[in-house]
Amino acid sequence: MKRADVARYWEENAETWTRHARAGHDVYRDALNTPAFLSMLPSIAGLRGLDIGCGEGSNTRELARRGANICAIDVAPTFIRYARAAEAAMPLGVVYFVADGTELPFAAGSFDFTTAFMSMMDMHDQRRALSEVRRVLKPGGFLQFSILHPCFVPPYRRVLREANGKTRAIEVSGYFDEIDGRLDTWWFSTLPPEERKRTRPFRTPRFHRTLALGSRSSARLGSSSIASPNLRPARSLLLPSLSSRTRASHRYFSIFAPQDPKCQPSDRSERDCTWSRSLCWR
Repeated sequence: MKRADVARYWEENAETWTRHARAGHDVYRDALNTPAFLSMLPSIAGLRGLDIGCGEGSNTRELARRGANICAIDVAPTFIRYARAAEAAMPLGVVYFVADGTELPFAAGSFDFTTAFMSMMDMHDQRRALSEVRRVLKPGGFLQFSILHPCFVPPYRRVLREANGKTRAIEVSGYFDEIDGRLDTWWFSTLPPEERKRTRPFRTPRFHRTLALGSRSSARLGSSSIASPNLRPARSLLLPSLSSRTRASHRYFSIFAPQDPKCQPSDRSERDCTWSRSLCWR
């Protein structure tokens, strides 16, 4: 799939995605991914950062609230329009651009850090995206990104349930198959049936890679920590739709990849993670 096709599909999704996410239906983002990601993040106060694949800007604004000077990009103009509107309504100093992560419109050494919340796996050329990240980072800067876990969300995944609806097992297959732009069709899991009748489902291009391929790509930066997010009890009480079936989620994981091996993720990360380990590639 070509880069322009990827951008077209995300632009088609952007209006509905923004409306549903802001209505609270992106519960895995709100309860799992973003809290764990931010817990792992080092101090960014006073640093200049770039958020890649920012969507409607919710996570980007969390970075700005932590004191960073943030720029953000997305391939979908509608996402950027909504993000700019939120910035105009409550200014945090975020500057948004329509751009692609595989061709960043910034000079070399422009940023102290880069982030990508659940966007890297949606890019048609992930190696080029990581090369672009390395180019725009200052010496000693870092990238932190989260993606679908390729082991537990491979090209084929099916939930097996008992007669009463309780999850019995997860059936997976095709881990070693590279997928280049297969379209997945889906809604947010908590979207009410009446809303599904009124709304066309998302169509998202899929670019599956194995952990080995992903690790070799992130090794260009020097990956030092990998973590899988866990739903903490306090957050499960706030989101009962997840609490009955989710304690440890292995569908997602985050990677912290510094250019300087001395730079480390926040010590707080283990409180939100069921699995973490340190890696350092030279």
